[in-house]
Amino acid sequence: MTYNGDMTISSRNNVIRAGIVIAAGLSVLTVLAASRALSWMPEAVSRAAARTPGLFPALAARFFPPAPWAPAVSMAASLLFAMGGLILILYYFEKTAASELIFVVFFVFSLALESARIMIPLMRAWNLPGVFGVMAARALLFARSAGLFSLFAAGICAAGLDARRQANIILVIVLAGLVIALNMPLDSLSWDTSLCLQSGYNSMILIIEISAGVTGALSFVVSAHSRGSREFVTAGAGAFLAFVGRSILLRSDTWVTPLPGLLLLAAGAWLLCGQLHRVYLWL
Repeated sequence: MTYNGDMTISSRNNVIRAGIVIAAGLSVLTVLAASRALSWMPEAVSRAAARTPGLFPALAARFFPPAPWAPAVSMAASLLFAMGGLILILYYFEKTAASELIFVVFFVFSLALESARIMIPLMRAWNLPGVFGVMAARALLFARSAGLFSLFAAGICAAGLDARRQANIILVIVLAGLVIALNMPLDSLSWDTSLCLQSGYNSMILIIEISAGVTGALSFVVSAHSRGSREFVTAGAGAFLAFVGRSILLRSDTWVTPLPGLLLLAAGAWLLCGQLHRVYLWL
């Protein structure tokens, strides 16, 4: 089959390989930094100005106090998911064309940037100025925004968006992520219990995340009707599970949330990619 988008299968696979290498490099750097940062992790969590925002963290906060190592578990799980997910996508889709896949790849890769949260305890361990924390927080904001916009783009691409405009869509995702990351006011001296710097626009960020995640998932369901393929309904359910699991995992500050979040994220990504593979394998 000839891939009719801007990106050939070969170039898409090269992007995935580059993502694997970057995720592996970030994992090594995080492990090296952790040797100094982990001893300061409990203090960083105890000095947090507020609990992490969001519906699921708010429910967990009613029953469980912040766990000093929960952010470390969340970061490690995110890195492992990103690297393992990209390897599996490359293995199963190496010779399969799927116009939505490149956006799923970006969504999965974005979780590798969760390692930026280690900068909060690292600033104390190395006595670094607050600007390093702000830079790491902006990188994290960009990754989270671009990752969710990528999931949204995968949904609207499945619903009928011209796949030949992939390069333009990717550019829009990057620009939108940069606009949010560079313009969001951040307090370099105040963070929440998931080790994210606080912002005055937490509610707006949550609204954007929920809108992008839910709309992206629903777009897959719409594509089931427009393209006459019931597999897209399951793909939409997978996208929604991945969105929910991601939200729980990234904002985990108790012992009870990282594992359910990771399991939902992994199950959702597996359903989404599995259904896309079924749709495109026989085309």
